[in-house]
Amino acid sequence: VPYGAFATCKVLQKKVLIIHTNNLTSLVPKSCSLLSLITVKVLDLHDNQLASLPADIGQLTALQVLNLEKNLLKSLPQSIGDLAQLQVLNVKGNKLRELPGSVSGLRSLRALDVSGNALQELPRLLAHVRTLQTLTLDASSMTYPSPEVCTAGTEAIQQFLCKECGIAYYPPSQYLLPTLESDGGGTSVDGVDRTVEKYLEEEGEWQNKFLDYEKRKEKKTQEKLEFERRLNVGQREQALLVQQLNSHRDEILQTVREEQQRLEQGLSKHQRYLEEERLKLLQQLKDTEQGVASRIQKLLEDNQRQKRSSDILKSLENERIRMEQLMAITQEETEKLRRQEVASAMQQMLAETYKNKLLQMTSESRRQDLVSQACSSLAEMDQKFQQILAWQQLDQNKAVSQILQQIEMQKAAFEALQVKKDLMHRQIRNQV
Repeated sequence: VPYGAFATCKVLQKKVLIIHTNNLTSLVPKSCSLLSLITVKVLDLHDNQLASLPADIGQLTALQVLNLEKNLLKSLPQSIGDLAQLQVLNVKGNKLRELPGSVSGLRSLRALDVSGNALQELPRLLAHVRTLQTLTLDASSMTYPSPEVCTAGTEAIQQFLCKECGIAYYPPSQYLLPTLESDGGGTSVDGVDRTVEKYLEEEGEWQNKFLDYEKRKEKKTQEKLEFERRLNVGQREQALLVQQLNSHRDEILQTVREEQQRLEQGLSKHQRYLEEERLKLLQQLKDTEQGVASRIQKLLEDNQRQKRSSDILKSLENERIRMEQLMAITQEETEKLRRQEVASAMQQMLAETYKNKLLQMTSESRRQDLVSQACSSLAEMDQKFQQILAWQQLDQNKAVSQILQQIEMQKAAFEALQVKKDLMHRQIRNQV
């Protein structure tokens, strides 16, 4: 719907709005309010592509006829119950599955057409609509009330719903006259009946009424032209202001984009520096590991030499045992000789034992020295490694603090730009 249609209805206090047989997907244009149609009594929207109605449709308190036939409506808004003056509601040929319970607020409704939908149940609160005279629906597809009740007609349906709600049923003729009188008192019951029946039977009657309103429209042509002229001048001024605002916004966006690129370059440079430091540290750790491995290899070699010394002592002990066995065989014959040999062997063995003991003590002391030296070297390397890690953490903290400081500065700059932009918007709004 064009913007000018709602503006015209608001300025000229239109009573009838007919916009049927189009491809409309929405009713209210952008930057428009539904209150512009507050004086409309007849709204014809049939044969369009409307998938939903505005949630505030209930603000049209003067509406008496609402034709929504052949659209794509899946539900009706709850506010439709606020249309206290509505007398005709036609939602034939849509995709409705249920009616909202707020339809009970339509206290002036006389004709309701819900045929051609996926509707299977009627709300029980429909019994409170005491003025309803004509209810059109697909009786065969209804489950509540039953198809038998729906086939019997509007009166039978209302009697059934009143019984379900626990209220007494009265014919709509007892409620229709007071309702019409409260609406202004200038229309008789028979006259309103004829108007509603003509609207439901043939649509051409509304065209004649529209021609009557067109005559009134010609009287206010000059006012409309003047209004449109002022509106065009205002739109041109607004377009100029919007163009200036867009150019200024592009300049601000370009500045922010350049600042962001500069920040990304600084971050990438700092990341490369951190990567180089990490590679250096890894190389130092690798050299340290190699030194520790060489020291461990030396310790293993010392252990191997000590093991060979133990093997030598064991072989000497075996030789001594063998000699004792040999001497035991000829002990009686060569006891004197044995004593001499044993003495010499004992002396030699003691000398070898003492020599081996000296070698063992020397090897043990050397091994202890190597172990202590390796431990001290490992502790020193560990201390250096901890110091390197502390330096790296300190560098990272400094870099993070610098980045955070830069982000804060950018945030302050962006806030200043936003405040300046808001001030400019405020000035533009004041000018408009």
